[in-house]
Amino acid sequence: MKTTTTRLMSAPGAAALCALLLAGCATTPPAQNWDGLQLTPVKGVDAVYLLPGVDFKPYKNVLLDPAVIAFDKDWDPNRDRVELSRRLSTEDIEKIRTDMAAGFREVFAKELTEGGYPIVDKVSPDTLRVTAALANVYINAPDTLTAGRTITLTSESGRMTLVMELRDGETGQLIGRVVDEKVGDNFGRMQVTNSVTNSADFRRAVDSWASRLRQALDKLHSGGE
Repeated sequence: MKTTTTRLMSAPGAAALCALLLAGCATTPPAQNWDGLQLTPVKGVDAVYLLPGVDFKPYKNVLLDPAVIAFDKDWDPNRDRVELSRRLSTEDIEKIRTDMAAGFREVFAKELTEGGYPIVDKVSPDTLRVTAALANVYINAPDTLTAGRTITLTSESGRMTLVMELRDGETGQLIGRVVDEKVGDNFGRMQVTNSVTNSADFRRAVDSWASRLRQALDKLHSGGE
């Protein structure tokens, strides 16, 4: 009987991938090859890499690893906050991280499940494993929902870059990688920015990514490119 050693990407592995790309993956022209994956043009996404000849038809369900959240190295949410009551604590910042990871999972799980790809908690021969990290996360004017908070006007709510890997669930074989940056969609208009508007922009970005993954799986299942 043949024994296969499976090396699946763990959350620390996703964090390492995220760290490698923090310096500017969205501003650097994508290479044609990356770890044996071939750059594949996809409209509306910065860079998509697929393993040449990979067949997605066997994958009927998805194991979704917890998302890793990495804030931009220059992000300081308290830089312009003089009043102590408006400063974010370590716990506040960690809650932002936790809420983003939970929101990411909720949106992806809903989109994939409704699209016919149920989320599972263990791998089988028909499982696609999805590991995602949000890099360069920069949130403009995050708040703590305290009474009397100051209104902040910005031209965008923030930005973040998705780094997502697709692997064969059973063998751990890397078969796809996606890199895409999203910027809050105020489009240069000055508007109030707070936790509510930031959450709405975050949700729209993740909705877009989840929808694109589900549509891509549909197309690959049908034999499209």
